[in-house]
Amino acid sequence: MKVSEYVLDRVNRFQVGYVFTYTDFDLPAKDADAVMKALNRMVKSGKIKKLSKGKFYKPKNSQFGELKPDIYQFVKDLLEKDGKIIGYITGYSIYSQLGLTTQVYNTIQIGVNREKKATKRGMYKIKFIKQPNKITKENIPLLRILDSIRNIKKIPDTTVENSCIRLKAIINELEISDQEMLIKLVLKYNPATRALLGAILETVNNELDTDIIYKTLNPATSYSFKISEKILPNQLRWFIK
Repeated sequence: MKVSEYVLDRVNRFQVGYVFTYTDFDLPAKDADAVMKALNRMVKSGKIKKLSKGKFYKPKNSQFGELKPDIYQFVKDLLEKDGKIIGYITGYSIYSQLGLTTQVYNTIQIGVNREKKATKRGMYKIKFIKQPNKITKENIPLLRILDSIRNIKKIPDTTVENSCIRLKAIINELEISDQEMLIKLVLKYNPATRALLGAILETVNNELDTDIIYKTLNPATSYSFKISEKILPNQLRWFIK
């Protein structure tokens, strides 16, 4: 079978929206040029689209026009390497999933352990946010909650108070073991995030040992969130105003 025929057969087997590269074809290095030429011909014919250098995808059309690949497909190589998790999608892309906003942005924020420069792929700008905790499959949902608390003032098309109400509901629904894990993870976040999480946890489950968080705060420092006492009746204890 010719390389071009093999590439076409493989592409036909890919799911719509799947982002792929040369490595998906499992061919020897000597066939790299032939593979790229075959892919570029498919781009010209409209069978596939080019996402960025060396990255392609099969477009999906709907009554509203062409649908872009899922955000995960755009950045999957930045989230996992050699079977190891190296990053996670957070920020704007997650706010809507958590019910914090209905706005959709063309910026993808990725939590990583090491600082990285922003980049761009297709219509998306990709920014990296340093995560001080070790990133695991199990703690990613909790890190997303903590990231949302840390950036509660920056969540678009909502108020800090409404975001706090929603985050209280999310945290209240967590298993106790996950609530306890939040306490461990937040210790590496900034003081304002620690204070707000401590206040939220204390209101949803007063049996948790939130003193672990409280003892890390400086009594001489206060944190302004403009949340009513009806939502956080214990905010003064947590130096929140």
